[in-house]
Amino acid sequence: MAIVKTASDVTNSTIGENSYFSGRFFINGSLKIDGKFEGKSLQADQLYIGATGRVKTNITATSVIVEGIIIGNITARNRVMLLPTARILGDISTPELIIQNGVILEGRCMISNDLKHSARDYINAEYNRDNLSVDRLFGKEKAS
Repeated sequence: MAIVKTASDVTNSTIGENSYFSGRFFINGSLKIDGKFEGKSLQADQLYIGATGRVKTNITATSVIVEGIIIGNITARNRVMLLPTARILGDISTPELIIQNGVILEGRCMISNDLKHSARDYINAEYNRDNLSVDRLFGKEKAS
């Protein structure tokens, strides 16, 4: 397990193409994965999964760029970008999602600036905010 505790210890790390890493990975800084990572969780500021990268875990990051394969959920505070060779099996939660032609994705996507609350609740509240209805606009129909 690698842990970097302070912002001054910013690290740029790589899991190389012929490398395998398992466990939990926490890093303040950027991480590029060209090899294979499997574990309980992966947390980084900037995460780049290269075309040969294979990841099987849940991911939490500021930004994620994917060319390889991810099996697991992705939560990004800023953005997720899926390039044409990306293959994702899992849910994505982020304020900004960019999907290029050719991506294969099976999962749910929640795109919201507030990832702590349900997008469903926000959208329903916005929809109902004006309280417009047939009854309000035209009055209640009288029974015949």
